[in-house]
Amino acid sequence: MDVTDARWRTSTRSNSNQGTCVEVADNLPGRVLVRDSKDRDGGTLAFGPAAWQAFVVNVKG
Repeated sequence: MDVTDARWRTSTRSNSNQGTCVEVADNLPGRVLVRDSKDRDGGTLAFGPAAWQAFVVNVKG
């Protein structure tokens, strides 16, 4: 998966004190990428926009 153009941002729900940060890139067409900021080369999850939106709604709810 080519993530060269991904613009990563840290989740507002991440805990900066403990170093438990999730980064999200939602600027790529048709996919939302998620990774662990402590292990950026450890793997990236990819979601379709609808699946990501459903996840966010459920987490907030």
